[in-house]
Amino acid sequence: MKTIDELIAEGVNGKRVFVRADLNVPLSGTTITDDGRIRAVQPTVEKLVAAGARVVVASHLGRPKGAPDPAFSLAPAAARLGELIGADVAFATDTVDESARATVAALEDGEVAVLENLRFNPGETSKDDAERGAFADRLAELADLYVGDGFGAVHRKHASVFDLPARLPHAAGDLIATEVGVLKKLTENVQRPYAVVLGGSKVSDKLGVIDHLLERADRILIGGGMAYTFLKAQGHEVGSSLLQEDQIPAVLEYLKRAEDKGVEFVLPVDVVVSGQFPDLKAKAPTEHRTVPADAMPAGFIGLDNGPETNTLYASKLADAATVFWNGPMGVFEHPDYAEGTRAVAQALVDSSGFSVVGGGDSAAAVRTLGFDENAFGHISTGGGASLEYLEGKTLPGLAALED
Repeated sequence: MKTIDELIAEGVNGKRVFVRADLNVPLSGTTITDDGRIRAVQPTVEKLVAAGARVVVASHLGRPKGAPDPAFSLAPAAARLGELIGADVAFATDTVDESARATVAALEDGEVAVLENLRFNPGETSKDDAERGAFADRLAELADLYVGDGFGAVHRKHASVFDLPARLPHAAGDLIATEVGVLKKLTENVQRPYAVVLGGSKVSDKLGVIDHLLERADRILIGGGMAYTFLKAQGHEVGSSLLQEDQIPAVLEYLKRAEDKGVEFVLPVDVVVSGQFPDLKAKAPTEHRTVPADAMPAGFIGLDNGPETNTLYASKLADAATVFWNGPMGVFEHPDYAEGTRAVAQALVDSSGFSVVGGGDSAAAVRTLGFDENAFGHISTGGGASLEYLEGKTLPGLAALED
């Protein structure tokens, strides 16, 4: 695929360049709680600005239902982008209508505008090719060139990701080029031992990647809410913990395949439990205790890995040459249940291997817990996209950028 540097070399001065970014940042009201995804696209925007392009940045945020919703406005993200690049950023209050057309028309060379949330238009996410294509046609009227740099959305067959590149000369931004390069290190000629850490709430979200990695990884460490389905599959009591009972047959199959293939499958040996889920806003101290993973009391909720598990997982990561981590080990947003996630992050920092933090909650946890992002090999901006790439799937947004 063509790079942004090649596109710039061909000349972008005075041209309108549509940058499909991923500004899907977490918000508390109108306050951005983690601006990592905005900072990730900043180099591409600044490179285009320096080359004299008229930059039109577009993204989704959250899951509005195809209509304007103030709770999902990109206005805060536009303001933050302006702060980061040190320049005024214009903001269009719609996607392709009067405000978008006027805002883009008013741009001078080297200026930047952000369009309102693309998902405010039903055409962005439509499964109907004609409806999606019609929206892509209207977006194409706003630009001369296209740069795909929203890695967190490349696994979606959406108008701005999949259809629009076919309508304009296109290239991959620096972020996408970096992300793809990193993922190739996890799939091609991988340095071993290769350890994978998977957490988060649902086993079902990770089934595809577990299936694929059983053929590639040397060790798979499981934590977070999904661990309790594995523990239940082994016949253990899991109390009121997160459980996907319908996934137990698949889990048992994976455990058997791992054993047959010599892949080490590592599960928690102790867990931190409480009688109720914590208040994540107040973050007040809670009553909790640590119990063996095979002796959880009925009625209690598993909320984090215990200290023995943290030590075990650190030992399994210490000699790894390659580590991929996706999903927190517990309810890291509350200080009583953050130690499992902190332990994995610290193990990656201490390791001399190449470590990849796979986006989403894991990336947020790294920043929330105060780790230096530069201490990791790479922090991805796209958890879902990373997982689908590792599953071996074709990602529509990447396919659209290839000529």
